[in-house]
Amino acid sequence: MFRSKVRIHTCKIILLTSLVWFLVDVIVITFFSDCVGNSGWNCVSDKRGDNREMTHLEGTNVRRRGIIYEKLLDRGKPRRTYLATELKSWVPARRVPEQPNSLGEMGQPVRIDPAEESKMKEMFKINQFNLLASDRISLNRSLPDVRANGCKSKIYHNMLPTTSVVIVFHNEAWSTLLRTVWSVINRSPRPLIEEIILVDDSSEHAHLGAKLEAYVKRLPIPVIVLRTPKRSGLIRARLLGAKHVKGQVITFLDAHCECTEGWLEPLLSRIADDRKTVVCPIIDVISDETFEYITASDTTWGGFNWRLNFRWYRVPKREMDRRNNDKTVPIRTPTMAGGLFSIDKEYFYELGAYDEGMDIWGGENLEMSFRVWQCGGTLEIVPCSHVGHVFRDKSPYTFPGGVSQIVLHNANRVAEVWMDEWRDFYYAMNPGAKKVEVGDISKRLELREKLKCKSFRWYLSNIYPESTMPLDYYFLGEIKNMESDHCLDTMGRKSGENVGMSYCHSLGGNQVFSYTKRQQITADDNCLDAAGSRAPVKLVRCHGMGGNQEWMYYNDVCNLLEAKRRTVTVLHDIFNGLICCVVYFLDFRAKARAHGTVSGQTIGSGCYSSIESVQWFPRTAVDYVESIQMAVKPNLVHLAHQGNATNFHLTN
Repeated sequence: MFRSKVRIHTCKIILLTSLVWFLVDVIVITFFSDCVGNSGWNCVSDKRGDNREMTHLEGTNVRRRGIIYEKLLDRGKPRRTYLATELKSWVPARRVPEQPNSLGEMGQPVRIDPAEESKMKEMFKINQFNLLASDRISLNRSLPDVRANGCKSKIYHNMLPTTSVVIVFHNEAWSTLLRTVWSVINRSPRPLIEEIILVDDSSEHAHLGAKLEAYVKRLPIPVIVLRTPKRSGLIRARLLGAKHVKGQVITFLDAHCECTEGWLEPLLSRIADDRKTVVCPIIDVISDETFEYITASDTTWGGFNWRLNFRWYRVPKREMDRRNNDKTVPIRTPTMAGGLFSIDKEYFYELGAYDEGMDIWGGENLEMSFRVWQCGGTLEIVPCSHVGHVFRDKSPYTFPGGVSQIVLHNANRVAEVWMDEWRDFYYAMNPGAKKVEVGDISKRLELREKLKCKSFRWYLSNIYPESTMPLDYYFLGEIKNMESDHCLDTMGRKSGENVGMSYCHSLGGNQVFSYTKRQQITADDNCLDAAGSRAPVKLVRCHGMGGNQEWMYYNDVCNLLEAKRRTVTVLHDIFNGLICCVVYFLDFRAKARAHGTVSGQTIGSGCYSSIESVQWFPRTAVDYVESIQMAVKPNLVHLAHQGNATNFHLTN
């Protein structure tokens, strides 16, 4: 009997102790829950829906707990990943429901009644987009799921780093700014958003003052408003925002964006794999006229031209092959647009953040792109992440000192620090850049040395062999008719149009050409192309396959010309390549470096003195040697100068 009472008493003690520890666990879980203070749709501690969601999601697009740990805890090399304690579990955000009878739902265009056209045009001037249409669209409007089918079933780590979203604005419209904020809130897994940081770069509009601060206090996640004391520009304003970031990852967005379903998880998952990976979403188009959501191509990547302007180009076959033609695999892009990207916070500062010597805006995207690649990182476009952006034809903002001076100052810094001898292409195309001060770049050069960054040649060889800046070239300069003092000139024309001739000005720009080791004559994005026997030579996108774009210099042919026509002389045989009449390559390299005397070399001469022309032999010129010996006027590719009209013709 006594023993039975002891057993009962012992059981009571065990049960009571278990109950106490259970209550302690509940208190701890409640206190540290991601849902404290949150009432949003996708809060992890919402027990009614999470178990069902997790059961449904496991095996589809959430990687099971623990798979990531082995890689994250690998201490055998410099830490490129996260510790498990730095990550948070998540479930996808719930889909934003469509609001019937509301304008712009599911990304549809908004048409303004003709009776309000004058009002629309007047409001358009404020932000250089259709503000009247934007103001009539819900801040929580629905959008289509624009992801590829493969992305919708793609598996991501179920433990990811948190991010702080930094949005810089200056005199932004209320509707576009808050629609950006709400799209982040509505379409992001709540535990993964540490905060949204709004950086006001000295706005003057009243709605961006106390009204904005009062509004964001009511939002379901922390939103901080920072203000610069004076106009500092995008670069310095982003640096200010970055200093206040609490998340593991910094995500920079522009102030007129809309995030789509599943936009964040693919970005953070790539960084979780390797914290030295910088990732960008596919940037879709939001029409500045109608606010229609237009899906962008997922087969383009970022590049640049000789002027250091960012450009979109088609992803080459080389990269498609690396991805096994799987459009869900991230694209290793040479450069990024710069407005929308995510980067690990520690890595952002390890890499040198932004160049504080740059002003306002422009060039910072290329500078960071070169730095990431040359200093050991990776830059990717993640095709399973889509964010819309309002693209405008022109900026509504003013720039202290003028747009041109600021952009050239920033680009000069990029060229001088990161591009080595290929900076000559930039200076040759931008004669005004040499007059703009670059400022003190000593700290950035020290950073490059400290990080043991690779050369620009390495970048062109390994990351961007498709660049319009040739890896190997013989000359960079003018092509000049010495008798007429006229130079070959692109006339600012586009691909598919004829080249021309104009008086030589020795300033570069449209009169700059490069003769490459591939026997191409290039002008920025284009090559000289002779398509047929009597077709004019045009500017055509370089394809690197020779043919119509291969220009050769044959010494034997020039000697035959000299023997037959005493007015023809060959002054220099400098390289195996271009064959031409009265051609003078004005070398801009010395001028770009020393800002001094221009050097030049005549590489070939052989024209009829009675004809004001430049004559070229194509790759097949050796086929015409016999006819050259016999003819009074040999079969040549002929560039005839007639006023401002210039044509190349191949005479059979």
